[in-house]
Amino acid sequence: MKDFDKDEMIKIDFVRQKFLEAANVFGFNLMEPSPIELLSVLEAKSGPSIRDEIYQFKDKGDREVALRFDFTVGLTRYVTSQKTLKLPAKFSSFGGVWRYDEPQKGRYRFFHQWDIEIFGKQNTETDAEIIEFTSKFFSNLGFENIILSISHRKIVQSYISSVFESDKPELISDILRAIDKIQKKSKQEIVSEYEKKGYAKEKLEKIIEFSKLKGSPEEISKIFDVTQFENWSELIILFESLKNRNVNNIQIDFGIVRGLDYYSGVVFEAFDKTFDIGALVGGGRYDNLPSVFGRDDLGATGVAGGVERIILALENQKSSFTEQKNRVSILYVNEEMKSIAIKITSLLRENSIPTDIDLSGRALKKQMEQSTNSKFVIIIGPDEFSKNMVVVRNMSDRNENQISISELLEHIKNLLM
Repeated sequence: MKDFDKDEMIKIDFVRQKFLEAANVFGFNLMEPSPIELLSVLEAKSGPSIRDEIYQFKDKGDREVALRFDFTVGLTRYVTSQKTLKLPAKFSSFGGVWRYDEPQKGRYRFFHQWDIEIFGKQNTETDAEIIEFTSKFFSNLGFENIILSISHRKIVQSYISSVFESDKPELISDILRAIDKIQKKSKQEIVSEYEKKGYAKEKLEKIIEFSKLKGSPEEISKIFDVTQFENWSELIILFESLKNRNVNNIQIDFGIVRGLDYYSGVVFEAFDKTFDIGALVGGGRYDNLPSVFGRDDLGATGVAGGVERIILALENQKSSFTEQKNRVSILYVNEEMKSIAIKITSLLRENSIPTDIDLSGRALKKQMEQSTNSKFVIIIGPDEFSKNMVVVRNMSDRNENQISISELLEHIKNLLM
């Protein structure tokens, strides 16, 4: 089980606010898909093997259901069921997801994820917008060393078919999984594992060498015959669009395939070049998934990232997570002043000013110790109150001023502006 304490929630909320700001700028509509899905719906995305990786159970109606493991399935199910939805449809989500896999650094069985999706006509420009969003979002978070590695599933699949002289779906899927393991296993381990499955060593080595190709389209075309790939022009158009959008932290990387079978075109992942924690996000085009729900006319592209892993990367570069400091604490000198303090607290809260008060009647010193997260404290004392005044203290520089109670609300509003 994983619980998130106050400090962790401050960091999660920091990422959430940056995400919501970026999603709003790009015109994505916030949505919360159901946390519970029919198991058959989740299997539509990833096949029956997904049962081993998710929390599944039978409900009181004897239906097989499961907790969501991402937002893509729920959003796709929703969009495909809305026949009158205006296209393109752009959605964003942020929340908790569940996966029954081995906990690892930055990834727990319950963790937070952000997600954006575009549904509509198949279009390279929508792929570019998803990648542009990712780049700008990471920039807004304060990252300085993000690289976006981009590939194309059909190009990789085409090369696999040419090397193995076969286009059998089972073979293609098997070798794609081998490529997907390259970031986690050595070349020798992968060759040994797949030799046991009956694949020739020299062909496996050829695939692994291909998957190590990285660089700009110009650099790749100088060292490899790209004319054999009919989808190469899509990558050229995509890179031209991204350059036009001032997205320059990009490279082609044929080692990026995204393990899930439903990806159908451009795929990409984002990495922090200074922190070896693996991909921070992953996404791409998945036109095959809407068709599973009966919508062959609908294209789809998107990206998602684990929040806790992003937080680890931010901590690695010594980023600060800004806690909301525009808070006010109300302190009272004695019990007689408590009801006045409560009244002032309610007045400030009615005016949408975040305000804290200790209700346990502790000594003033203890109240002050609990007010370190506030920008200002208001102290209610009998001497000042007899003159219809209170003390307002700035917690940053410790300066104090006496303010009349009638002017207090406007004074605090001005201070917090």
